[in-house]
Amino acid sequence: MSVLAIDGGRPAHPGPWPQWPPAPAPDQRALLEEVVASGAWGSTSGPLCDRFANRFAAAHGVEHGVALTNGTLALFVALQAAGIGPGDEVVVPGYTFIACATSVLLAGATPVIADVDPDHLHLSGETLEAAVGERTRAVMVVHLAGSPAPMRELTEVAAREGLVVVEDAAQAHGARYRDAPVGSLGDMGTFSFQSSKAMTAGEGGLVVSRDRELADRAWSLCNVGRERGGAWYHHATVGWNLRMTEFQAALLLPWLDRLDDEIAARERFARAFARSLDDAGVGAAVLPDPEGTTRSSHHLLMVDLGDDVDRSWAAAALAAEGVPVDLGYPALGSVEAVARHARVLPTPGLGARAERTVWLRQPMLMAAEDDAAQAGEAFARVLGDRRATGVSLQSRSR
Repeated sequence: MSVLAIDGGRPAHPGPWPQWPPAPAPDQRALLEEVVASGAWGSTSGPLCDRFANRFAAAHGVEHGVALTNGTLALFVALQAAGIGPGDEVVVPGYTFIACATSVLLAGATPVIADVDPDHLHLSGETLEAAVGERTRAVMVVHLAGSPAPMRELTEVAAREGLVVVEDAAQAHGARYRDAPVGSLGDMGTFSFQSSKAMTAGEGGLVVSRDRELADRAWSLCNVGRERGGAWYHHATVGWNLRMTEFQAALLLPWLDRLDDEIAARERFARAFARSLDDAGVGAAVLPDPEGTTRSSHHLLMVDLGDDVDRSWAAAALAAEGVPVDLGYPALGSVEAVARHARVLPTPGLGARAERTVWLRQPMLMAAEDDAAQAGEAFARVLGDRRATGVSLQSRSR
């Protein structure tokens, strides 16, 4: 076996990974220049934010979209539009970004941090049912890493328990469950356009819904309590100024035309990388998509390194090979700033998988299939070294 890069050998992937965000395309530059020249820079004076929100919503199978400042506030606005507030509980998965819990706290409600399925790390019908209590009013379903959550079983529990379903699709632009787009599977869906996301304007968010009344409430919350079509100084309720700018919409609107091609590119990388892991036979594997996934948008690849792997050493060795990996989220219930305000449930399913898992981030997934093979080679080299587990690859394969 060749010398590892961490010991001075040649890296398995010596070249750079694609830049993210990518450089603006000509159609984005042209639209940005139009906005600058028009002087209509805010959504109250320009047409692009509404145009983008409506096109994005239609692409995700619903009629109504509301553009706003970021994905965290999109979650908050969706909860507020559904009437969630003090005294209510909202179930959130134990493996997700902290914003899922903090948006619940911002609404004045209590997060209930639930276990996840140990195979794919999403909420399941079983883990949701175990989390429902007398005060539970809603569930925040996270489509993790671009893979749709198992929505059939989740919505069955939600319907039985009378729960509002908010889909957090921040990582899942364009993903589909049983041929239906994410965002169309619950009462409301939310998306993020932060810098790392599959579509980005640096920051930005969107709330989508097929329910006109919910969408109108969301719009009012983002527009200082005004009503659509109402007088400028008429404030029917309490709201905030959470509006997206026309500059952000100018970056995002043309992106809709190439999103499918970018998802297809990430799918090719994911398949090539998974094949390379299988061929290497080192015990690592890409986590499976939940049952019912028609299309994952592959925002991340989550990789189980296998039993007894020293994850910190493996991550350092992979970085030296030119294949940086992320150790992923901490268990949400372990974040003291959130946990002290939450109802935290035991998460044995999460513990069984997350501590063995690393991420390949989206810029890597935009690379070619040859790069995927080199990434697989790096994993084979690193996990085949006795320092990964304290035993040799030959011993592990017996």
